[in-house]
Amino acid sequence: MELPVWFEVATFVGLTVLLLADLAIVARRPHEPSVKEASIWVSFYVALALLFGLLLLSFTNGTYATEFYAGWLTEYSLSVDNLFVFVIIMARFRVPRHLQQEALMVGIIIALVLRGIFILLGAAVIERFIWVFYIFGAFLVYTAINLVRHRGEDEDYEENAFIRRMRKVLPMTQDFQGAKIRVTENGKKLWTPMVIVFLALGTTDLLFALDSIPAIFGLTREPFIVFTANVFALMGLRQLYFLLGGLLKRLVYLSLGLAVILAFIGVKLILEALHENNLPFINGGEHVEAVPTIPIWLSLSVILGVLLVATVASLLKTRGQLPDEDQGPGAPDVAPETAESVATGGPAAAAKAESRLTVEPEEETRHR
Repeated sequence: MELPVWFEVATFVGLTVLLLADLAIVARRPHEPSVKEASIWVSFYVALALLFGLLLLSFTNGTYATEFYAGWLTEYSLSVDNLFVFVIIMARFRVPRHLQQEALMVGIIIALVLRGIFILLGAAVIERFIWVFYIFGAFLVYTAINLVRHRGEDEDYEENAFIRRMRKVLPMTQDFQGAKIRVTENGKKLWTPMVIVFLALGTTDLLFALDSIPAIFGLTREPFIVFTANVFALMGLRQLYFLLGGLLKRLVYLSLGLAVILAFIGVKLILEALHENNLPFINGGEHVEAVPTIPIWLSLSVILGVLLVATVASLLKTRGQLPDEDQGPGAPDVAPETAESVATGGPAAAAKAESRLTVEPEEETRHR
């Protein structure tokens, strides 16, 4: 069953209006949201995603709705992993806490634009070359192995090449000037560090998309579903950043859970590639009919189950570890020195950041 064109157009218009309204609200009053405010917004965006899935069910069929829910959960869980790296970026650039909300919002919009381009390219490639699923599947399994291998490792922070280049070519002020990215000092036009923060958040998220986009294409081949799942996953990410606060440091097994999910989807992609094989050196270029395909309902069940187990295991492992009383609500504080020691290059870097941030409170306690 095809998606109605009017439904796709209405969805894109509605999401664009919602994102612009969200941006206007943030720009009008830069502040660090309270736990109550962040909770309301996260609940709103989660409810919106659930409602969208029901609309898909009403106007199309159960397959599209299930694919959306599976894709949204996968992208949302991988986006939560992004938060570990976002914390590092905020600390690395010493972004004032009341400006972090706008920095995240603009960074997420940049990420959505870049992901949209990546999704269109991916869909075009898959349409013509189904064998690319072999590459996607192997890459996801490789990423899953790296997520496990690099947990607990530290390495020196290294900005990506694009950010390093921007630092060199843009004349910049020493300090932040509110949320402004362009100011005039002594008659000279200068950029502020905020523009680098925007670019760092957006381009770093694109590195995560190199894993998450192939993963969601393993759940659905419909570009509309892939893109909307990404939008709904990223829209509530800003508020989730502030809502989790100290809890972020307790998700010690999140990267392990994500590794299982990525490996599962990687295997699913390889099985689908074999089932629709047309490579001449595999089974004489014929489909491998004996290879089973994993139904979407089973994929959704595995994703839900793994996320539940990883979350519960993390909270049990860290029970008794309460957020720092001096910190208050909002995103966790990380020392700039700690941020310098953690890379921000993708899911493997997120695993290192996760481990480093969860260990940091124990190290501080030993030094007091």
